[in-house]
Amino acid sequence: MNNLNQKLAIRIGFAGLAPFVFLTLACWIVHPDWLGSVIRAQLYYGIVILSFLGGVHWGVTIMAGGADQEETKKALIWGVVPILIAWLSMSHMLLGFVVQVAGFIAAYKIDKRLYQSYGVSEWFINLRLQLTRVVVGAQIFTFIAANVRTYPAA
Repeated sequence: MNNLNQKLAIRIGFAGLAPFVFLTLACWIVHPDWLGSVIRAQLYYGIVILSFLGGVHWGVTIMAGGADQEETKKALIWGVVPILIAWLSMSHMLLGFVVQVAGFIAAYKIDKRLYQSYGVSEWFINLRLQLTRVVVGAQIFTFIAANVRTYPAA
């Protein structure tokens, strides 16, 4: 990947954090009547991003042409797991954040290993670590806000 595309990927990656950060902050400052909606928006955005992380493996695996059948099989199966974790996080709003935090951490750890086997550049693995840290922090602080602040039942 050329330097321009790398910079663009980094910018877009960090821009994708904006909803996580803004929704986390909103959980602490909005009127309690709005809190339930903000919490749901945060949970739903986490579902989308966690699903996206799984889909990346399908794209990379298909583009790689399946050089190693066993690695291809693992990557395609793993590509579905974050989607299932995201779906499971919908079962209960507050428990969903715990599920997502575990899912984002697991996704990073497994992605790091798989990305190395794909030959993905180190800068991208480092970017994933930075993005994962912010996402996990945002989900944790949203979970805390949801348990500390009072909001009407939705």
